Amino acid sequence: MESHKELLKEVFGESSDSEDYDPQHKQIGDPIPSWERIEQINGLWLCKDFLSPQHQSSLISSVLNEGWFAEDSHNQAMRFGDLPSWAVELSNCIREAVLVGDHESDSTDLSTSNGGIGSCLFPSDLLWREPLFDQLIVNVYHPGEGICAHVDLMRFEDGIAIVSLESSCVMHFTQVEEGSDIIEQGEKHSHIGKIPVLLTSGSLVLMSGEARYLWKHEINRKPGVQMWEGKELMQERRISITLRKLRQVE
Repeated sequence: MESHKELLKEVFGESSDSEDYDPQHKQIGDPIPSWERIEQINGLWLCKDFLSPQHQSSLISSVLNEGWFAEDSHNQAMRFGDLPSWAVELSNCIREAVLVGDHESDSTDLSTSNGGIGSCLFPSDLLWREPLFDQLIVNVYHPGEGICAHVDLMRFEDGIAIVSLESSCVMHFTQVEEGSDIIEQGEKHSHIGKIPVLLTSGSLVLMSGEARYLWKHEINRKPGVQMWEGKELMQERRISITLRKLRQVE
């Protein structure tokens, strides 16, 4: 199996030695990507260092070179089935990051449920499906633009990945209300308020199980709302890449 670093080299090419590069930034795969479990939400994991600055820049170029956003009025592109080669390789890199990634809890099994409820990074039946993802959404958000609270449609299977590029933002998670049809996908829990998660450029979020079905996620980028540790985040252009798997109709 190719290493995470080798896979990224195939996708984005060699990292450049541009003067903008900070040598203090660690390269992807050197060391191993680190995963953080969001404690309040079972099935929600964050990898802050998934992409190095060079690989972020190359991925942005790959996205923009598709020509999807040539007009200012176009801010979303969706693809189904055969995805662009860079998206296929990005999926491979996500799988590799799950397999080799470092994680906070020694009791956590990254790709099985042996660690107990909520400790599994990405269940093995999802990790080894083929293809891992076959649906792509790329969104370009300008300052003030975000997404309303929602749970992804049931036409998509469990297991969703979100790669963030450029401007950082806070994504908030809230529990699905009791009485909703979707609540039947998992156990009911006592109400918890909004859970904030900071998405920095180059980060990767994985949602499965309860995080995918029982929690809505939203990004409100209106002035004064994007706060983290008491400071307001400056909002510039943000690009998100969401990868999902279509549910098979029997």
